[in-house]
Parts: sequence; structure tokens; C-alpha cells
Amino acid sequence: MQAAIPVFPGTWSDRDCEWALQQVGIQSRRVWHRDPASFERDELVVLPGGFSYGDYLRCGAIARFSPVMDAVRDHAAAGGLVIGICNGFQILCEAGLLPGVLMTNASLSFICRDVDLRVENAGSAFTSRYATGQVVRMPIAHHGGNYFTDDDTLARIEGGGQVAFRYCAPDGTLREDANPNGSCNAIAGIFNEARTVLGMMPHPERLADPALGGTDGRAMFDGLVEALS
Repeated sequence: MQAAIPVFPGTWSDRDCEWALQQVGIQSRRVWHRDPASFERDELVVLPGGFSYGDYLRCGAIARFSPVMDAVRDHAAAGGLVIGICNGFQILCEAGLLPGVLMTNASLSFICRDVDLRVENAGSAFTSRYATGQVVRMPIAHHGGNYFTDDDTLARIEGGGQVAFRYCAPDGTLREDANPNGSCNAIAGIFNEARTVLGMMPHPERLADPALGGTDGRAMFDGLVEALS
């Protein structure tokens, strides 16, 4: 089992993702954004968090033009698994691999803390180890995590089961004060239509071991082992 982790100028969660993958037996390789790249059909591609190109223009707006993104698009088009975490989610949206955009947090401030998430769809390789409706805890660390899209696209995402996670209260209810960044419909993560591409603002790799204070993120990586086996 193998994963590829594209690295852009300003990426800084690649080592965290590499470590979390190693814990479940997935070996990874880092791919510099300007190097020629191609991915095996059964290889997981992980776009990690950070501040690619210093988040100039918009978060992920410059990284979408990096040469490695051509290989990411080809991999996704062939049905390969792709996950974008935090800045990776922003890049996937800017690259057109996921609908919508991540805007500046409603508070206009950087937010770094653990949040509660409700699993909305357990029918994917990324979420198969969770139960639909389950509440999990993961950390966020972003300034631009406010998910937005137009009404028609939002209706299509909701109707097609493409919402993966929502911000929620500890009991699973949706409340305004439980939405840390103002995302529409409290969306914290979405799939593409085939559910082979996932973008999410929370960091599962940062709560994947008891030493980190929790293991709710570990289930995602365990599920990916099954999908890649």
C-alpha cells in the first residue's frame, strides 16, 4: 500500500500525514510540486495542509497551476483516491476537482482548536470506519475555512450525499455557535460525485494516536487501508 503526498512551497503538514499513514502500514512518498509525477491506480494521493504560496491571491489559487496538479486531475479522473486536508481542500476546490470555494472565516480571524464533527455519509473509502450520524472530534487550524457555493450547487451536493462532515455540537445537533467559520450548512468536508475525492478542513492526521490526545482521525486511515488492500 502506498500514498503520494504532493508538496508545495509553504506546505507544512506533509510530515504529519506521512506519520499518520505509517501508523496504519501505508508507505508514502513526497512529490515536489514541480517534478514530473504520475500516480498508480491504487495509490492514495494526499494534499496536506499548510499555506501553499503563502496563501497569496486566495488559498490554493496559485497551487492549482503547479505541474503536479495535472497528475492529480488525471488520477481523480481515473477513479483514484484523493484527499485534500485544510489547504489541500482549498486547492481541490480551486482546481475544480470539488465544487465551491473556501473563503475567509466569518470571524476574520485564524482559528486553531478541536471541533466536533458529525459524519454525514459513511459510504466511502474515507468514512467506512465511521457510522453515519457519529460525532467525532478533530482539530482545525485555518483562516480560510468558510465553505461557500451557490444555491443550485449546494442543493446538488446535499441531494447527492456529497457532504462528508458537518460542524456540530457535542450531541450532534447543528447550532450556529458550533460552526467555527461560517460555512454554509455547517459543511466541514465534501466528496466528489463518485466519493473518490474528499476535501475537508479538519485534520484527521492530528488526532490519530492516543499520544496526540485522541484517535478519532485514525478510523479514516484504517478505512483507507481496507480500500487500498
